[in-house]
Amino acid sequence: MMNLDKVTLTEKFAQFSDYWNPRIAGELNGQQVKLAKFKGAFVWHQHEHEDEFFLVVEGSFRMELRDKTVVLNKGDFMIVPRGTEHRPVADQEAHVLLFEPATTINTGTLDASELTRTTLERL
Repeated sequence: MMNLDKVTLTEKFAQFSDYWNPRIAGELNGQQVKLAKFKGAFVWHQHEHEDEFFLVVEGSFRMELRDKTVVLNKGDFMIVPRGTEHRPVADQEAHVLLFEPATTINTGTLDASELTRTTLERL
């Protein structure tokens, strides 16, 4: 049964403090709404079968692509198409909402990294 209560993002982000460890905040139509805190540089990776949606809720980060870098500030979003190699980098803590298929592994096709998360906590 789907929860019919609202989700307050500031309350959900207050429930965790670690970086690069997405949590599930909601699910719909085989997709998951994930919340993560970014700080530092993530690993270069790509997703062969999934597009990824990144929305900056607080702070800012850079999405490094092989041919350019895109700066995302609070209120900005970016969709990274499947097969596109990318690396998020945050100089300061950023709060990011991700929307992607439930099958998406955060490090994509990269073989097990210390940052790989296959089982996500639900908020």
